[in-house]
Amino acid sequence: MATTNDLKNGMVLNLDGQLWQVIWFQHHKPGKGGAVVRSKLKNVESGKTVDRTFNADVKVDVANVDKRTMQYLYNDGTSYVFMDTGTYDQVEISPDVVGDASNYLLENQEAIVASNDGRVLYIELPASVELEVTYTEPGLQGDRSTGGTKPATVETGATVNVPLFITTGERIKVDTRDGSYLGRVSS
Repeated sequence: MATTNDLKNGMVLNLDGQLWQVIWFQHHKPGKGGAVVRSKLKNVESGKTVDRTFNADVKVDVANVDKRTMQYLYNDGTSYVFMDTGTYDQVEISPDVVGDASNYLLENQEAIVASNDGRVLYIELPASVELEVTYTEPGLQGDRSTGGTKPATVETGATVNVPLFITTGERIKVDTRDGSYLGRVSS
């Protein structure tokens, strides 16, 4: 148990039998009345985001979330297989749980697997990954109708908007949170 004054970003709360991750919070002391804590919470299972206000010093149930660094091995067609690098135990994770992270997962890449009571909740990737461009149209100089970007397919099959000068075979850095191009990777 903790109080709303102990909230931190990334903390997972058990509210009414559902797990909610704290995305953002702010202590607020209005001119009249008691202090409150405003928060933005994301449902761990459905991904739904809600705004919720708590009175300050209210007890909240903190869920015990076990975060382990695991190595992604392969996709067997029905699930993603990860290996705990400490114990060599393998865990099969369904595509629903992996979600959009699959766009940036490469074999042998490390990711953080968060679980609660043996049930995997979500996958946390590094903030950015390096991927090879497997296909992109040649960029035409002077083509500015697209704001100077073009779609490129990377080795995971995801599509990323890249500047016109990027060519097939180059390695690029991609932000895993929103899929945006961050820059070239020098080889």
